[in-house]
Amino acid sequence: MFLKGKRALVTGSTSGIGLAVARALAAEGAEVVLNGLGDRDEIAALEAELGASYNGANLLDPAAIEVMMAEVGAIDILVNNAGMQHVAPVEDFPIEKWDAIIALNLSATFHTTRAAVPAMKAAGWGRIINTASAHSKTASPFKSAYNASKHAVDGFTKTIALELAQTGVTANCISPGYVWTPLIEGQIPDTMAARGLSREEVINDVLLAKQPTKKFVQPEEIGALAVFLCREEAGNVTGANWSIDGGWTAE
Repeated sequence: MFLKGKRALVTGSTSGIGLAVARALAAEGAEVVLNGLGDRDEIAALEAELGASYNGANLLDPAAIEVMMAEVGAIDILVNNAGMQHVAPVEDFPIEKWDAIIALNLSATFHTTRAAVPAMKAAGWGRIINTASAHSKTASPFKSAYNASKHAVDGFTKTIALELAQTGVTANCISPGYVWTPLIEGQIPDTMAARGLSREEVINDVLLAKQPTKKFVQPEEIGALAVFLCREEAGNVTGANWSIDGGWTAE
């Protein structure tokens, strides 16, 4: 329970990676503030499970983020995890999708960070953890907005790490490959039908084509890495982009 007495805000934490991170931080004693979309009864159940609170701010809106950060107050740990994706050739990429992806994946990270940093600096301790992606280090076609946003998150994180290097506040990225979440699992039947493939072929030859281990990253693995980055032993770990992608970006 080494995080007892620490407060953490985890965006996009009502499911998937963010929820796993929130659970991992709460298990070590952190007081967690959840943020994200979902059924209100299900979110209430998560609040009860984790002893957490919830703020449903729309992270596409900078004004809403500012209100959320004021409502949440001083935090010790900020995990910017909320994100979205759209796949299309650049000439057909909807402008509104580009704007939304940049707003959520990148700009929201800036807005939460700028609001959280003063209290962290005053306390002489803080942890900023940004969920990037294997696509912060490499690219795939038809994902121009996502690739651009995640490369930018990497650069933003390094900049913040340098600015805060002597304050006791660290900033790092975690860059997952394909993670086993309900969203990914739900794509398998449609891909099977569209391509005439078996479930095993979809998993190995489509979803895990770029992951040499041929294993999905588990959300709990990302949660464990986030917990490590919050430890005192990680106080000199800053400005790093941590791959957890089954070897994808090693090639």
